[in-house]
Amino acid sequence: MDKMKESPQSSAGGMARGTRHILENKMYLYLTEFFAGMAVMAVELGANRLLAPYFSSSQIVWTFIIGTIMIAMALGNIYGGRKADKDPDPDKLYVRILIAAVWIAVIAVVGKYIILGIAAVLVFSVSHNFLIIAGFAACMVLFVFPCFLLGTVTPSLVKYTTDSLDDNGKVVGTLGACNTIGSILGTFLPTFVTIPAVGTTISFLLFSGVLLLLALVYFVSIRGRKKTAIAGAAMFLVCCLFGGQGSFAFWETDVVYEGESTYNYLQVKESPRSVILSTNVLFGVQSILRKDRDLTGMYYDYAMAAPYLAGYYEEETDDPFEILILGNGSGTYASQCLKYFGHADSSQRPVHIEGVEIDQKITDLAEEYFEMPEEIDVYTYDGRAYLNAVDKDYDVIMVDAYQDITIPFQMSSVEFFTMVHDHLKDGGVMVVNMNMRSDKAGSINEYLSDTIASVFDEVMTVDVQGGTNRELFATDRRDCRETLRTNIEAEQNVDLKAMMWDVEGGLTAYEGGDLILTDDKAPVELLGMSVIDDLIGEETDYYRSVYEEGGITALLELL
Repeated sequence: MDKMKESPQSSAGGMARGTRHILENKMYLYLTEFFAGMAVMAVELGANRLLAPYFSSSQIVWTFIIGTIMIAMALGNIYGGRKADKDPDPDKLYVRILIAAVWIAVIAVVGKYIILGIAAVLVFSVSHNFLIIAGFAACMVLFVFPCFLLGTVTPSLVKYTTDSLDDNGKVVGTLGACNTIGSILGTFLPTFVTIPAVGTTISFLLFSGVLLLLALVYFVSIRGRKKTAIAGAAMFLVCCLFGGQGSFAFWETDVVYEGESTYNYLQVKESPRSVILSTNVLFGVQSILRKDRDLTGMYYDYAMAAPYLAGYYEEETDDPFEILILGNGSGTYASQCLKYFGHADSSQRPVHIEGVEIDQKITDLAEEYFEMPEEIDVYTYDGRAYLNAVDKDYDVIMVDAYQDITIPFQMSSVEFFTMVHDHLKDGGVMVVNMNMRSDKAGSINEYLSDTIASVFDEVMTVDVQGGTNRELFATDRRDCRETLRTNIEAEQNVDLKAMMWDVEGGLTAYEGGDLILTDDKAPVELLGMSVIDDLIGEETDYYRSVYEEGGITALLELL
């Protein structure tokens, strides 16, 4: 083929004057593509962690993050391609990269406030699909623009790197490879290095800084646009000064620890009465330590009925009563079981407890803040993977791995509950904490209950007073209700005995239906989102009516 008439340098608006020599170095152009690809993926991973404390970390959240960023990139590709043909000025490309860098840095400072502002506005105006609408809106406001700008990079660089038609395939392929390799690093570095080490906010600043440096190198080399470069660098420095300040829950005054792990946003709050762990969703309680060492008043107390249903006081033996907790958290349930069973006097049957917690950092927090007893054996594992690996049967297995709509589908299917059933001793009991109570037909609770009832002979549920939790007990004991009553009578602790009678009085037998979740089909996020909508609606109906009648002034006066 014939050579191109013009080199990319001579075609790029003013480059013939010899002021853009840096673009003659293709390695610099390849590095531009590499870091642009890295930044896009880092923003995508960071977006999930930024949204998780407010909207949870679920497949739904990932869907609109990925969707909005792909839309932005596609539009950026189109715009960048047109600009590369009509106005191939590299100055404008690197200005776009600089703006994207500053925008990403600004996200680190104000992102959480914008997300809360969007949620606050929509919670009073949206009746259905709040999580989808609010999450999508937050993504559109925060992440679409910088990703759109970064989407213009590839078509522009094709214009500057291609010398002739003879090697354009090789050049485009190299650019694509650089983008892909950068994207790979942008995927792994935030997840396994920067976010666990320094957090989401600093991670945004780190990847923003790389883009900024790339743009500054260009502007220094051409000795142009000094004001633009200085302004961009100044804004980045301001973001660095303020980016590390403030909690995700900036309105809280009792946060003693805030951090991130590979799996979760983590927050520990301490009050005069208790220590509380929240993960991903700021308003939830995943674990609690009562400083008076009394009952928690929460679902953990209700779940204590499982050892009674399994006949803890029936059998006089020195063999330990085996309890397995899938989703150990900071060990609230494990600590309670250890306190109330096996330690009251020497005649009681010994108890051995194994906790499975996928997040090692939560286990570390359990030891530091929640005084988890050393006798509890904790394994860092996925709950289902642990059942696959262990060859052992238990008297009680507690499943406490559900967190709002972040329900691991692999721990909600008939295959999983069959595996739990197979790891129970004869007469053993499974207790499941369903944290979004709903009696609505076709709700996530009905699906979970039907799925469990297809595996176990006896299923009973009880609603936790003062909360949204529902505890489900499943066993093959036909006489489980009588076993429960007999074992409650044998309990010597007055407070616990009274609590267990309350649980027994609230138990309702569950008749299974045909709403079965399987490994192949378990739309747990969509089912959970429906319950979340109902719960949000119930909590905000009053405030919405105040707003509709008196406007924002009346609402602010009420608050």
